[in-house]
Amino acid sequence: MTRAAGFCRDDFAQVRAVFDEQLATGAELGASLCVTVDGDPVLDLWGGHADPDRTVAWQADTLVNVFSVTKTMTALCALLLVDRGDLDLDAPVARYWPEFAAEGKDRVEVRHVLSHTSGVSGWERPIALADIYDTEAAAARLAAQPPWWEPGTASGYHALNYGHLVGELVRRITGRTLGEFFAAELAGPLGADFYIGTGPEHADRIATLVAPPQREFDMSALDPDSILVKTLTSPLLDIAETATPAWRSAELGAVNGHGNARSVARVQSLVSCGGELGGRRFLSPATIESIFREQADGLDLALLAPLRFGIGYGLPRPQTYPHIPDGRVCWWAGYGGAMVVNDLDRRITFAYTMNRMAPGVIGSDRCDNYLKAVFDAVAGTDRSRGRTS
Repeated sequence: MTRAAGFCRDDFAQVRAVFDEQLATGAELGASLCVTVDGDPVLDLWGGHADPDRTVAWQADTLVNVFSVTKTMTALCALLLVDRGDLDLDAPVARYWPEFAAEGKDRVEVRHVLSHTSGVSGWERPIALADIYDTEAAAARLAAQPPWWEPGTASGYHALNYGHLVGELVRRITGRTLGEFFAAELAGPLGADFYIGTGPEHADRIATLVAPPQREFDMSALDPDSILVKTLTSPLLDIAETATPAWRSAELGAVNGHGNARSVARVQSLVSCGGELGGRRFLSPATIESIFREQADGLDLALLAPLRFGIGYGLPRPQTYPHIPDGRVCWWAGYGGAMVVNDLDRRITFAYTMNRMAPGVIGSDRCDNYLKAVFDAVAGTDRSRGRTS
């Protein structure tokens, strides 16, 4: 039977068994899985292949585009500025970015942008995918357009432009681009192999994505002026384009972060550990608590799925995603299946990245299997120690 490389603590052995099975059956092409407790890995596994022809093994340092898991990194950049007093969640975006007040957006607050409730979930047409690579110009286009719904009244997933909105706030406040700020303030200090804007020196270790099966519904049959269609097609994401140097090097804080489960878990365990990691405090308890300020709970206007958002992260909705535990938990997923879950009650971070994309925008059956195995193992450990989880 195919076995993953890496290590796994004995009490998480069942997680390894599930991962090995997915590799052996071919359900996984290539993937990595990491779980940290108190910021330290208890499971760090990788296996399979980095290419669809199965000629290149997935290595310990293989990177892959994690799509919207990138948003959690972008959110942390904003939370660092909140913690330093440089960014106020309840202030108008226009306080920092005056041009954003155009077309009735003067009352859009920073928290609305961070929780997908700003009313600006995409670009007005026409726009091509390559147009968003120039993040400053693309942000200026967002600033000039009206909101598509009343800000703060509902979420509408900011699928491709989340990083442009948050990144422009970072740039206006710090003078640094989002990718530069992330590298200097988070990835560098934490020793995390994760990039928002990935240089050509890393090209040889980036896994090739395999696009998911085609959608079961015909997008052309939907109302072209609906928030769903405008968000998901303006511009339309092209999986083949994500293998180009232009895509990889652009600093798209919503969708093109490159890393692996280990680096995702390393950065995000900052949250599950309450803002302190490696003996350094990055975020205060108050800033960590702000993540759990519920901003929306209901049918998302862009994805037409029931979602619950706090500041920068999704919050548990057990009736919709039963494998994400309830409690002080925040999470998000990437298109095709990548996911990160931060459980502050148990001080656990779960991270999963892969190159065979599953259908659907949020989660996958494979990821659900790993999540269930991880939290079953946690519950078993709690019982053996006489604790209730």
